[in-house]
Amino acid sequence: MTDPAGSPARRSQLATVLRVTGGNFLEMYDFFVFGYYAAAIGRVFFPSESEFASLMFSLATFGAAFLMRPLGAIVLGAYIDRHGRRAGLLLTLALMAIGTLSIAIAPGYGSIGLIAPVIVVLGRLVQGFSAGAELGGVSVYLAEMATPGNKGFYVAWQSASQQVAVIFAAALGLGLQKSLTPAQMDSFGWRIPLLIGCLIIPFLFVIRRSLQETEAFQHRKAPASMRQIWATMLANWRIVLIGMMLVTMTTVSFYLITVYTPTFGRQALRLDAVDVLIVTVCIGVSNLFWLPVMGAVSDRVGRRPLLLLFTTLALLTAYPAISWLVAAPSFGRLLGVELWLSFLYASYNGAMVVHLTEIMPPEVRSAGFSLAYSLATAIFGGFTPVICTGLIEWTGNPAMPGLWLSAAALIGLIAAWLARGAAVPVPTRVAAPAE
Repeated sequence: MTDPAGSPARRSQLATVLRVTGGNFLEMYDFFVFGYYAAAIGRVFFPSESEFASLMFSLATFGAAFLMRPLGAIVLGAYIDRHGRRAGLLLTLALMAIGTLSIAIAPGYGSIGLIAPVIVVLGRLVQGFSAGAELGGVSVYLAEMATPGNKGFYVAWQSASQQVAVIFAAALGLGLQKSLTPAQMDSFGWRIPLLIGCLIIPFLFVIRRSLQETEAFQHRKAPASMRQIWATMLANWRIVLIGMMLVTMTTVSFYLITVYTPTFGRQALRLDAVDVLIVTVCIGVSNLFWLPVMGAVSDRVGRRPLLLLFTTLALLTAYPAISWLVAAPSFGRLLGVELWLSFLYASYNGAMVVHLTEIMPPEVRSAGFSLAYSLATAIFGGFTPVICTGLIEWTGNPAMPGLWLSAAALIGLIAAWLARGAAVPVPTRVAAPAE
């Protein structure tokens, strides 16, 4: 029998999930805010006579952080596999705090010249280094604390916590749009969300320090050295490569429907900024609903059926859906298309993330997961906003983001076939007997 819903054991599990994902929420919130205010940040730190050039410089800076994620995955992921999940989660949070604060308080180009964009780029690089291992550390922690038969549901809350960040950041942006003029948003309004994120950091440090190390890590033999961990990852390069391909569909679709939506709606579709932010809030709510639901479904029907089904649907429908949107842009069409893409993303990701923890060897589970995720994000997902903006500019076709998502879906479909039979069991907590 399982624990009653209100039992102390069940409440303890819930509290642990909230403590783990609470830090993930902040890290992703700080990471995404930059993308939401890319246009304003571009005008402050990368002034140019061309609005397109300023936006591209800003989006490239947003994407540059993803180049640091593989390095963070290798260094910090190995640290987590050697020193423990709890210690690693505290370290990634500290690094994200440093990067976010540096961007929030940096003077603009008009005040200190070229030093201003340098500070912003360095801050983004620190954020990227931290995020390289954050998602892996949280996912592995949740997988190792999950009760038998529920790993998909537990691990899905890693991605679900990101959706809370999406909702909070978009809702805050909506409030700012209604309260401040465009000139005020460019002058100081974009800094407010970053400073709010900094104010939350001390609270999150406190709750993460209260985490216990996972039983699976404690029961392992003596942890391998950093060199041994890196050697094991190199020996398992094929699994890391398949993992990177699996993540490609997730990272491209996620950044397309969340971070890029405000820019796409305003710049390409010429829709009202408030309407676009409302759509972004709705996308976060939709993702938050579907992720744990489909994670639980994957516990019942398996991971691969969902991976194959939803990559196929994305491959077949992404470009036609966005073509229909750009043919007659409107709030209703944008909302409908984004909700459909949200369903595809969340249904795929609910199965993919837990599957990624299952195919990695136990001794390099955090490092391997983080490296696969970070490579996909660095090569494909993180540059989705700048790639989509460039494709639209160069082709004159506003529906090109749909083609980019279709390509990612094809990569995910191939990886789902290649990953068959590769899963390595992840130790889970033994459910306490009912009292």
